[in-house]
Amino acid sequence: MNQKHLLKNGREIEVRTLTTAHLDEILTLQQEVIATLTTASSLQPLSIEEFSFILDGKGLMIGAYFEDQLIAFRAMLEPEIDVEHLGIDAGLPESEWPLVIYSEITNVRPDFRGNGLQVLLGKIIMEEVDQQRFRYIAATVAPFNIPSLADKFAHGLQIVALKEKYDDMLRYILMKDLAHPAAENELVESTLIQMSDVKKQQKFLQSGWTGTGIEKINNEWHVQFKR
Repeated sequence: MNQKHLLKNGREIEVRTLTTAHLDEILTLQQEVIATLTTASSLQPLSIEEFSFILDGKGLMIGAYFEDQLIAFRAMLEPEIDVEHLGIDAGLPESEWPLVIYSEITNVRPDFRGNGLQVLLGKIIMEEVDQQRFRYIAATVAPFNIPSLADKFAHGLQIVALKEKYDDMLRYILMKDLAHPAAENELVESTLIQMSDVKKQQKFLQSGWTGTGIEKINNEWHVQFKR
């Protein structure tokens, strides 16, 4: 892959497929991003082994370059089938767990934020997903990680669960069915719940509601639920 795109700031970037040869660049950028975080729990960084697993063929990874410098990357992971599998959290039958691919980590260099790079890379990489092998795209996002939630909604993922993952850290579980994308007109009931009200959100999710968006009201973030 070798695509050129013009950013909002007028700079031209090049999007390339990443391989194991790019591992050092990937790790350097991840460390740069981690160093700027105000809340460490908002990002679940990947280890060298996890990046290598993806780059060795268990997923997809693309990177954006400006003047031959890696400024952003985005990954999709073909997960192992284990007790942490998101297909379980989403309520999928066991036979469909192998059909799930994860929308994994996205990192954008701090000085290139605000250019829609996360959404752009998401659009590109999700078009690369082999729909003969995978039916579902799944992801986890920490509550109040607004940019990441907005990104997932922009790509059609919806909240299907809210629970503790990764050593007891609270996470939204989001999913998109590539075979049957959710249609807005199919969802007739709608309500807003404060993002801070975990128990109420969990109750609604367990009752068949789906989180479809976020909205800021009186300086408080709310999740839009529909069914």
